Amino acid sequence: MDPQIIIARRVAKELRSGDLVNLGIGIPTLVANYVPTDLKVFFQSENGLIGTGPIPEQGLAHPTLTDAGGRPISALPGASTFDSAMSFGLIRGGHVDVTVLGGLQVDAHGHLANWMIPGKMVPGMGGAMDLVSGAKRVIVAMQHAAKGKPKIVAKCSLPLTSARPVNLVVTDMAVIGFADGRATLLETAPGVTIGEVTAATEADLLVGDHVPEMMI
Repeated sequence: MDPQIIIARRVAKELRSGDLVNLGIGIPTLVANYVPTDLKVFFQSENGLIGTGPIPEQGLAHPTLTDAGGRPISALPGASTFDSAMSFGLIRGGHVDVTVLGGLQVDAHGHLANWMIPGKMVPGMGGAMDLVSGAKRVIVAMQHAAKGKPKIVAKCSLPLTSARPVNLVVTDMAVIGFADGRATLLETAPGVTIGEVTAATEADLLVGDHVPEMMI
């Protein structure tokens, strides 16, 4: 199975009916495709839409319906559109139940760096800082390593997105939580061993006696 699909399918299992969920750019946008039909979740795009649905099929995209990264999205019946002030009022006011964001690095204590690589041009932080600070629950959806280098590190070398730690990291190899401020291995991906996860992780992981396999 494609690594991004593994991540998106596992993150979808963290959502609950009634949740207002913000999906960030990249892998997080795939999560909407794997939410069970009987689960009533409200997806928010930070550029001003509640009620986003799956990525539209080819030829069915509408030019005015896009996610925060400018890619086509669909709108479900009853969807609501509004301006950026209202959108960020919802985020900063603590009304978003879950945000799912991509990541460049997450450290051993759950701190996220996901908005800038020094020396590279970026348009700005976008809504990442507000989302990590304001959402009730923060889930990072990212691949475990990039170009052979671990993305779950002892300490972030890239600029932090927020002083607040995230709640959960879901990668193509593992699910990692941060209870009591320490990286804890909660699950391994299908066919991945605990040894493979720890070898691909720079941060020291707390590993319990029984680590189940992801159910995806």
